[in-house]
Amino acid sequence: MKMKKMVAGLSTAVFAFGALAACGGGTDNGSSNEGGSSSENKPEKIVVWEDIEKSETTKEVAKAFEEEHGVKVEVVEVQMTDQKDKLALDGPAGKGPDIVLVPHDQIGTIADQGHLAPIADEGSLDAFTDAAKSAVMYDGQAYGYPKSVETPILMYNKDLMAEAPASMDDLYKLSNDVKADGQYGFLALWDNFYFAHGVVAGFGGYVFKEDGGALDPADIGLNNEGAVEGFEYIGKWYEEGLFPKGLIGESGGQAMDQLFTEKKAHSVMNGPWAVAGYTDAGVNLGAAPMPTLPNGEPIKTFMGVKTYALSAYTENQEWAEMFLQELTNEENALAMFEAYNEIPPVAALESNETITSNEVAKAVFDQATNAIPMPNIPEMGQVWEPMAQALQLVATGKQDAQKSADDAVKVIEQQIQANNQ
Repeated sequence: MKMKKMVAGLSTAVFAFGALAACGGGTDNGSSNEGGSSSENKPEKIVVWEDIEKSETTKEVAKAFEEEHGVKVEVVEVQMTDQKDKLALDGPAGKGPDIVLVPHDQIGTIADQGHLAPIADEGSLDAFTDAAKSAVMYDGQAYGYPKSVETPILMYNKDLMAEAPASMDDLYKLSNDVKADGQYGFLALWDNFYFAHGVVAGFGGYVFKEDGGALDPADIGLNNEGAVEGFEYIGKWYEEGLFPKGLIGESGGQAMDQLFTEKKAHSVMNGPWAVAGYTDAGVNLGAAPMPTLPNGEPIKTFMGVKTYALSAYTENQEWAEMFLQELTNEENALAMFEAYNEIPPVAALESNETITSNEVAKAVFDQATNAIPMPNIPEMGQVWEPMAQALQLVATGKQDAQKSADDAVKVIEQQIQANNQ
C-alpha cells in the first residue's frame, strides 16, 4: 500500500549523449520534422520500463507503433518503486531506458539529480485533467505523461450501509450509534499523513504555499489555525473510542482491513489499490467520494499520479514522446483501465460509460476534483516523519494539537535547512 508519496528545482535537464547505444540504439534526434517520421531520424528501437505484471497493454501498443512507424519498442518489466534507483545506475552507464515509470511526487528529486528530461510537446498534455497536468509540472516544465491516478475514497460495505453518507457528521453519528455493539461506523489511518492530509487541508492547512504555480518550501502551513483544527478533529475520533487503539502505527492498516473484511467496520477511507483484497474477502463493496467535513468543506485528499517520464540520457526523445502520446491516448488509456483497473486521468474518459459504471473509478474521478497532488519538490521528503509523529501524539492523547503541529513544523523547517546546506 502506498502511504507516501507541484513544484520548484532544476531549470535545464542534463542530456548525456554518446553513451546511449543500449538506450534504444538510436541517434541524436536534434533535427526533427513534424511527427518525427523521417527515416534518417529513426532509431533502431526505444526502450520502455513498465511496471511488473502490467505490461501486456503496453506491449500491444508497442507492436502497433512498430508496424506503423517502423521503430521497435522494447518493453521491459521493472518494479516501479525500483526504477528511480536503477535509472541512476543504468542511465549514465548507457544501459538505461528511454522511458521510465515513476510516482509524480518523485519527479523533483529525480530531475534535480539530472536523470529526467522535460517533455518537449507540453500541448499534448491538454488531453489530461488539470490536476494530473499540474502533478507532472516542476520548475515550470512538464516532466511526463500521466498514466493513472490514485486518491483515497470512502469504501463501504453495502450489507451494512445502504448508501454512502454525505457528511462526516453522518459518519460520526453512525459511529456513536454502533459503538455499543462493538462495531465501527468509519475507520481511517489518520495517524498517517498521507490519509490525514485530507482532513488537515480541508480545515485550511497546507504543506507548502503555492505561489504562481510553484510551491514555496519556506512557507509551511501545517500549524496554522486550520491545520490545528484538523489535528483536533482527528484526535476527537481516537479520544472518543470511535477508532480502536490498534489503529496506530505500521500495523494500523492490517487492523483496519481485518475489521472491514470481518464486517466489524461499516466503512473505511482507503485507495483503489485495496479493492482487490476487499472483494476477494467477500465484501459487498460500495465506493464514493469522501464525505464533507463539519465546516462544509471537502476532505482534500492527496492525489498520486503514476507518470511515464523521459530519461535524461535518451537520444530518442522525439520518438519516445510520440510513443507515449499513443500509449496514453483515450483508446489505450481505457484499455489499460479495463486490464488493470488503474484509473486514467484522461479528461475525455471522465464521462465514459466504462468508467462511470465502475463505482470505484467514478469515486476516484469525483474525489480527484477536490484532491491535491502530492508536492513533488524534494523538500516533501522532510515532511512525512515529523507529521506522523505529531499525529500519533495527538491520536494517543500524549500531546495537544497545537504543540504537536508546532513541533512538527519546527523539525520540518530544520531538516529542510540542513539539507539545503
